Amino acid sequence: MGLCPYRNHVLAMFDVGVFLIPYLIAVVICGIPLTYLEQALGQFMSQGMISSMKICPLFQGLAYTTTLICFSMCAFYIILLAWVLYYLFASFTTVLPWSHCNNDWNTVYCRDVALNVNGTFLNATYALGMNVSNPVITFGGEFSGENTTLVTYGDSRLTDPATEFWERKVLKLSADIGQPGPVKWDLALCLLLAWIIIYFCIWKGIKLSGKISYVTVIAPYLLLIALVIRGVTLEGAGDGIRYYLLPDWTKLGVAKVWLDAAMQVCFSYGICICKHTSLGGFNRFHHNSLRDLLFYVIVNTLTSFIAGFAIFSVLGFMSYKSGLHIDNVAGSGPGLAFVAYPQALAELPVAPVWSTMFFIMLIFLGIDSQFVTAEALIVAVTDLYPRKLAGSPNKEIFTAVACGVWFLIGLTMVTEGGVYVQQIFEWYLNGRILILVGLLQCAAIAWFYGVNRFVKNCEYMLGYKLIPLFKWCWLILTPAFTVLVFCLDAVLYPELKYRRKSGVYEFPLWSTAISWTLVGLILLPIPVVMIYKMIRAEGSLKERYRFLITPVFNEVQRARDNCKSEMYDKSPNGPEINEAELAFLKM
Repeated sequence: MGLCPYRNHVLAMFDVGVFLIPYLIAVVICGIPLTYLEQALGQFMSQGMISSMKICPLFQGLAYTTTLICFSMCAFYIILLAWVLYYLFASFTTVLPWSHCNNDWNTVYCRDVALNVNGTFLNATYALGMNVSNPVITFGGEFSGENTTLVTYGDSRLTDPATEFWERKVLKLSADIGQPGPVKWDLALCLLLAWIIIYFCIWKGIKLSGKISYVTVIAPYLLLIALVIRGVTLEGAGDGIRYYLLPDWTKLGVAKVWLDAAMQVCFSYGICICKHTSLGGFNRFHHNSLRDLLFYVIVNTLTSFIAGFAIFSVLGFMSYKSGLHIDNVAGSGPGLAFVAYPQALAELPVAPVWSTMFFIMLIFLGIDSQFVTAEALIVAVTDLYPRKLAGSPNKEIFTAVACGVWFLIGLTMVTEGGVYVQQIFEWYLNGRILILVGLLQCAAIAWFYGVNRFVKNCEYMLGYKLIPLFKWCWLILTPAFTVLVFCLDAVLYPELKYRRKSGVYEFPLWSTAISWTLVGLILLPIPVVMIYKMIRAEGSLKERYRFLITPVFNEVQRARDNCKSEMYDKSPNGPEINEAELAFLKM
């Protein structure tokens, strides 16, 4: 689940209430079928994504594409964790630095102003350190004093301490992506610390990371519950919760709501990035992964739903304090977790304690998602070269090299213009590309390998009949849904914009061209591998096609496909893979 509930709520859930309907439909038609398809594929083949796609060699390029997406996500997702670490360290103080304008990075336009419902300024604190109590000033009024720059309240340059801390202290944000500036070494050290933590979570493989996940999964829920309890007791929280829950039925006819629902399901469920397939390969053959999937779906959806209370109760509180509508309280992008929520935390009694709890929770969530994604890629590559990379110390060395490469890539995102690069990665490698990959995965398994054959494989692993919904989703419903979403995205697609409180930054054409080139390179293995295999195969075109849709099974996998293997019993908790079988699977 990771940071997704917190990062996406303002992006998608500002079409709230009614948004839950398309979201749940997307979960049933797209999220659950694709997640189980990937898990079952890995469990049946007992291998990572790249080796598992030998089940349909014609589409093996799809495995390389998902691995590249996974690699890219590891590079940009951890930047969020670096930002969270920065805020955590900044919270170890008696007064939060984003709660006032008396810092050396603040400008003369910084102000911390509370408004009443009539729009009258009740108090104000300015960057020069001058505190003014109850000035008789309304919007458009002016204030001047000794050694004070004249400030007009209608001036669009006015900002708040939380925004200035984020843009001027944390990011030291440049004006344009073409002005990257130097690396911010304080952020770079946070990034290095994040990768050191991730490395020691995965360096010994799935057994160690599985044990660590007990802490990284359970601890955030305790902190989330505390934040929800505190949030709903704030003044104005009721307005935020009503905004969150009460549906606006007219928005069901808005295509963007359905598009946002599909995008959020793709990212929050972690589908189409080789994660579920690679980790599914560690399951025992008769493990009841369908039970795990249903538990995962329920917890994931409830987490997003409960997180909404923590978020919108605080947004309601901010709306009450500022007199602004909730729509205008928080921006998009990383503005929720790193501007709006910290700003609200600064208003609470004992603010540093609540801030520390919030960012520790985000750290646990970020670590959990990041090391699982990194582990999935390590497994996928290790399966390609088991003799060279499997076992100690080769795997530890390879994992360290991979983390080092990701760290070096991440340095481009901790420069003064790094947030623009991070937003490009997140925008172009989320959603639309995952939707396309999901469509191709369904096509490879259901249409070419054979949906009835795959259902039989799943039932042999489970020991009982699979409900027909999975078959019809893989065969018709999920492909149709992904095609519809992809077409909507193509029609409604907006180019990337970075929204700030001070305005909207539009990315230059050359950066958009580079971004689409990156997407093209990631998708390139799909047609390239198809063409390469067709050329290398022998016989007529029809014979080559039939050859390339025939699974390349080893002896164990072939026995599984025929449901005649004597290595397993029929119970869901059948024996683990023995050494002889493991040798077969690594061939």
